[in-house]
Amino acid sequence: MQPHHRSYWPIVAALTALSAPLVIMYVYQLIDTVTTTAPGSIIPNGITLQHWQFLSQPITRDGPTIWALAGNTLIFACSTAVVVTGVSLTAAYALSRLAMPGRGLFLGGLIVLHAFPTLTLIVAVFLILQYMGLYDTLTGVILVKVAFELPFGIWIMKGFYDSVPWEIEMAGVTDGASRFTVWRLLVLPQVQPGLAALLIFSFLSGWSEFILPLVLAPANAPQVLATYLAAIIADDRVADFSLFKAVSIFYALPVLAIYVIFQKKLMNIYGGGSKG
Repeated sequence: MQPHHRSYWPIVAALTALSAPLVIMYVYQLIDTVTTTAPGSIIPNGITLQHWQFLSQPITRDGPTIWALAGNTLIFACSTAVVVTGVSLTAAYALSRLAMPGRGLFLGGLIVLHAFPTLTLIVAVFLILQYMGLYDTLTGVILVKVAFELPFGIWIMKGFYDSVPWEIEMAGVTDGASRFTVWRLLVLPQVQPGLAALLIFSFLSGWSEFILPLVLAPANAPQVLATYLAAIIADDRVADFSLFKAVSIFYALPVLAIYVIFQKKLMNIYGGGSKG
């Protein structure tokens, strides 16, 4: 082994030691969903698939199926990601390239909007949705989530657009292409890392959202997996923690898959445009 590789061993050992409790916890969680244990014991004494029956039947008689909840969560996350990414792509390009009046004030306003915690605006949002007739609907929650995520998305994409050299666009315009064609064919390929990262992070933010669906859509129809998980252990006297762990694993699988598939894109989030 080369000397410079040996120098990494202390770091690897330290990270392994720090990560070991988390790995053990997740392994035990997975084991606990397919085994039974005696009261007061942590050693499994049998194997069972009872905790995974929620995949084929509703957990409660009048409650929604897990697949309906997963569908609501998927719609919520995908809609949030698509709308946030689409609006951010165009708005950030305008803020990056056009010398519009009040641009600095607008950018400062975006930072202020992103700084507000969700809970500080929840009462005002509740009243607006009531007035619009969108309270207790999945559409209303999606619109609110998009509004909260847009400032971050616009700022992220503006940074990527700023890194794209003007010469690329000027060459396209000089050749007779329209500004839209230049943006679509020449500029967008240069900001693909930012586009991919924003799409992924917006999806994950929507997938894991809890407060907005809980407060703004409390009925069963627009319920999502995050609120359903909280409902499982709402009454700690009769809570089924093995079921809670099984649903949690089901809930986390798409997130793990996204990180595994798109880890290279996520690592390139700070990669800007090139002069190629």
